[in-house]
Amino acid sequence: IQKLCDRVASSTLLDDRRDAVRALKSLSKKYRLEVGIQAMEHLIHVLQTDRSDSEIIGYALDTLYNVISNDLEEEEQEENLPKQVDDLGSQFTEIFIKQQENVTLLLTLVEEFDFHVRWPGVKLLTSLLKQQGPQVQQIILVSPMGVSRLMDLLADSREVIRNDGVLLLQQLTKSNAAIQKIVAFENAFERLLDIITEEGNSDGGIVVEDCLLLLQNLLKNNNSNQNFFKEGSYIQRMKPWFEVGDDNCGWSAQKVTNLHLMLQLVRVLVSPTNPPGATSSCQKAMFHCGLLQQLCTILMATGVPADILTETINTVSEVIRGCQINQDYFASVNAPSNPPRPAIVVLLMSMVNERQPFVLRCAVLYCFQCFLYKNQKGQGEIVSTLLPSTIDATGNSVSAGQLLCGGLFSTDSLSNWCAAVALAHALQENATLKEQLLRVQLATSIGNPPVSLLQQCTNILSQGSKVQTRVGLLMLLCTWLSNCSIAVTHFLHNPANIPFLTGQIAENLGEEEQLVQGLCALLLGISIYYNDNSLENYRKEKLKQLIEKRIGRENFVEKLGFISKHELYSRAAQKPQPSFSSPDHMMFDHEFTKLVKELEGVISKAIYKSSEEDKKEEEVKKTLEQHDNIVTHYKKVIREQDQELEELKQRINTLTSQNEQLQATVTQQVSQIQQHKDQYNLLKVQLGKDTQHHNSHSDMFQMNGIQMEEVSKLKEELEEWKNKYELLQGQLREKDSVIERMKSSQLEMGTAEQSSQTSKSGGLEHNNELQKELEVLRSQIQLQSAEISKLQMENQKLQVTNMTVDAALGDSSATAANNSELEGRLEQEIKELKNEVKTLSEEKESLKQHLDSSSSTVAILQDEKSKLQQEVAESKKEQDDLLVLLADQDQKLSALKIKLKDLGVPVEDEDDIESGDQGDEDEDGDEEEQD
Repeated sequence: IQKLCDRVASSTLLDDRRDAVRALKSLSKKYRLEVGIQAMEHLIHVLQTDRSDSEIIGYALDTLYNVISNDLEEEEQEENLPKQVDDLGSQFTEIFIKQQENVTLLLTLVEEFDFHVRWPGVKLLTSLLKQQGPQVQQIILVSPMGVSRLMDLLADSREVIRNDGVLLLQQLTKSNAAIQKIVAFENAFERLLDIITEEGNSDGGIVVEDCLLLLQNLLKNNNSNQNFFKEGSYIQRMKPWFEVGDDNCGWSAQKVTNLHLMLQLVRVLVSPTNPPGATSSCQKAMFHCGLLQQLCTILMATGVPADILTETINTVSEVIRGCQINQDYFASVNAPSNPPRPAIVVLLMSMVNERQPFVLRCAVLYCFQCFLYKNQKGQGEIVSTLLPSTIDATGNSVSAGQLLCGGLFSTDSLSNWCAAVALAHALQENATLKEQLLRVQLATSIGNPPVSLLQQCTNILSQGSKVQTRVGLLMLLCTWLSNCSIAVTHFLHNPANIPFLTGQIAENLGEEEQLVQGLCALLLGISIYYNDNSLENYRKEKLKQLIEKRIGRENFVEKLGFISKHELYSRAAQKPQPSFSSPDHMMFDHEFTKLVKELEGVISKAIYKSSEEDKKEEEVKKTLEQHDNIVTHYKKVIREQDQELEELKQRINTLTSQNEQLQATVTQQVSQIQQHKDQYNLLKVQLGKDTQHHNSHSDMFQMNGIQMEEVSKLKEELEEWKNKYELLQGQLREKDSVIERMKSSQLEMGTAEQSSQTSKSGGLEHNNELQKELEVLRSQIQLQSAEISKLQMENQKLQVTNMTVDAALGDSSATAANNSELEGRLEQEIKELKNEVKTLSEEKESLKQHLDSSSSTVAILQDEKSKLQQEVAESKKEQDDLLVLLADQDQKLSALKIKLKDLGVPVEDEDDIESGDQGDEDEDGDEEEQD
């Protein structure tokens, strides 16, 4: 080895150096330590100086890989060797990366396209990352374009390099969020999903497994990458992974592994530990692209391996957890049986079946918990299957509630525990269902009267069953009674319950029973804290005295503390999914641990409170309730005012649209009048020309014919004007009625504005609009009177013309007999014209009277306007007084809360939130009134 190293260092011929490096490579596997110590420096020098010869570079990289890597052949490994091997590889790696330029040089060599350089370079870099991951990651991170160079490996057309590139990126992205982000934004998701598709999705080989492991590294606990994955629509590309055929008989080990990793990748995106907003958006995306539907298909399929079925149930659980749309879909899924049964019922049958695998039963319980999480609709559906009115009397189908009751009272303690926890989740944070569940009656045996579900639970509890069963029942009872005074009253109504609890707590039992004692103490504490003192023998004070005499307060608090100090309690509090190493460890539920944290301190304080403090607390609660009622009342008043305001706004909009229509009608009428004026002027000109012809005696007969024709035209014109006049008069009457309606609506608005300042300002604006409209009507009447006067002048001219015609007719003696009839007609027409003129003058007088009445209406409206302004000022003053009153009440409320906190009573955040909502609504109301 020494001679070979000297040849590598001193030979001038490239062939000699290449042969020496090849020889070192052959020795490096067997004599790893010697080659590593003596040749590493020379090999690094070769990488730096002989870049032009790919062959010697390949040999050098292979030699370094053999020295640094711990992947020895099985026949060379001995029992005492592995620990020494690990240390050796780590030490050589540390020597190599001490000079950061070596890693940078290796990154440069990986860029070479030559297979004999690139492939050994990838393997060496992967080995370095395995041995000293964080240090090598940091060097690559600070190297210019270091991560980007390695990303090019995924695009290599040679599969062996591409596949080893995936392994390299797996090591590179472990536990380093910065590198994970860079790799993701270098289009890694697109390339990896393409590789998985090319390899055949779940039917692919180990390459698919490696790609899935790399995707998990990129997405797990990395919110930025998860968001990028969702925004890039990559969730949609996951759906084909789960399109499993009907012939599920051929499940190879690799397919099971691939599908398992795919399901885990879905769970990474919707994990309960992710930010709620990110989880929710991923859940919705999975529903809309059909991924959830595909998972439910696998869930209900036959022939699926047990471990895949279990993981699918866990995956579906987290996809629907807390997402209403997904929970609703899951509730509608039916199993392909005859008759079809809901998937929930089929799963619950597996949960309460003691022959099913333990992990499968845990998965079904988790699925049921996720289905009910923040799903009051689902909780109501489950509880309703237990109520007397909805139970199927025929017994043809088994409901979820019946399965839970069956599990609750079976002989299998694990079924008892699972059913109790599932039923507790159906009651979680739902006081209405806690009260409804009190109605459930159970038939114990033939001839005996039915007993309530609550009574049956306490009966089994007192019979001394297994610890697991009792723990499950106690958790159910604690959840049921918490924050439900009616349930507490029902529980206390049974005279055997309190003596049983005090007896359990007071005894000195072994470690196994300590957990039961702690839960009994919690149940007794809940019975005190949520007691409404409706039962005289079990009032708060009497129960506290009982604890003091039988147990002792210190001893009670100590037993209560057994729960949170238990090891299994700490495990259950870590994550929502129930994961237990064995059925014996199945004691606590995650949601129940939250309830214990909430109530433990509160109950401890309540035990030490005196009766006077309880009374003060009750008084403070009553005062708070009164203040809450006042606040609720004012909220209601403001809501009503908002409704009235909206109605007034709608009415104003309606009146505005009517006004616009009337204005359009007036404009149309003005244009029509102008057209008639133009026609009249034309007729007047034509009539002047005709009178010139009438002056000639020779054209008397022609003139007479024209005169008769003109008179008929004038009659038609006069009829048209009469019709127009009647139309205008009808429109005037309509406008008078509109004014009357506006006056009445104004009066209604005046009364409404005593409760809303905004509507008053709207009424004033509308009053101004009425005045403007009256002015427009007045101007129109003046225009019409001018038109009437013009018509009268034209009529006079026609009379003069007729007189001229009469004179001409008197001078012609030859045609006197023929014209006498015409003269009579003309006189009759003239009389009719005079009558029409008289009628028009009378109509003019009536229009003037209408105008005068409109002026008086304006004066009345102005008086009403001044009154409304005074009412606005008074209403504003009343509103200021109301705001001062609300401020005083808020101060009193905060003072009472401080008193409550001093007394040790926890003040719920909802009070603060409600007061915050009140303030927001007041501000919104003020802004709307200003608008």
